[in-house]
Amino acid sequence: MENQSDNQVNSSTTSKPGWERELVEKLAFAAVTEQRRSRRWGIFFKLLMFGYLLAILAIALYPKFKQDMGIGGKGHTAVIDLVGMIAEGQNANAESIIDSLRNAVKDKNTKGIIIHANSPGGSPVQSAYVYDEIKKIKKEHPNLPIHAVVSDICASGCYYIVSATDKIYASPASLVGSIGVIMDSFGFVETMQKLGVERRLLTAGAHKALLDPFSPSKPDENQYMQNLINQVHLQFIGAVKSGRGTRLKETPDMFSGLVWTGEEGVKLGIVDAMGTQDYVAKEVIGAETLVDFTQQERLVDRIAGKLGASFSSGISNLVKEWSLH
Repeated sequence: MENQSDNQVNSSTTSKPGWERELVEKLAFAAVTEQRRSRRWGIFFKLLMFGYLLAILAIALYPKFKQDMGIGGKGHTAVIDLVGMIAEGQNANAESIIDSLRNAVKDKNTKGIIIHANSPGGSPVQSAYVYDEIKKIKKEHPNLPIHAVVSDICASGCYYIVSATDKIYASPASLVGSIGVIMDSFGFVETMQKLGVERRLLTAGAHKALLDPFSPSKPDENQYMQNLINQVHLQFIGAVKSGRGTRLKETPDMFSGLVWTGEEGVKLGIVDAMGTQDYVAKEVIGAETLVDFTQQERLVDRIAGKLGASFSSGISNLVKEWSLH
């Protein structure tokens, strides 16, 4: 009886005049509503993407905007950071520092340059590139002062670079120096013997496995590498002597790799005086407005790198999943 009653209700509904038209209208209205909803979401995401791209553009242009707005039509002191490990691929690399220096020199309102030094050193090659660039700028623009201001530490390759500047300023507690060269390694020969591990090494060339940590050290190879770092050390010493000139008060330990405080550095002639960035800009250069010319990694490149890494990771995971099935 219940089934018969339901059939009668359905029959009366579908037999109602104009029900087809009503159904079509409802479907059409639903389709229009869905299109409007999709259009609104499409507009929302387009606006979101536009805002995102606008933010990227603003961040990319901010350094230049900051320079243009900061000088106010007056002379300024350009500041360039030499911060962190000096190496290719790091923030403190020769290319970015040299670009920063050149941009500062090109700006007609730059009255002087301060290199903000806070680095333990790094690559002697990268350091030499920057050293040579500073020397070149000083030759081409003899009236443009270039000074270094040390904060926490300026050691090894960092000091290599700043020795090319006109003057070096530091805090009494700053650490300065470490005029030396280091090459380190490890030896695991006895450890491997205790573990029962046999080293199997094939080379084409008598010294191709030079300083291999899993093979016994060879006196002739050690001496060869010692001669190499001695040569680099002499290059380092020559650059410091050329940059500092008669201001150096040489001692037996000056080029031994030791570091000194800024206060002691003044006595030795590896530092000229005590001073901060603000002091040097105002009292030495005569342009107290500081403008940061440090080249930063472009945000677009950073994002592209991360997207590339994420894409590679996704493909790798996908391949792993396929291999499991």
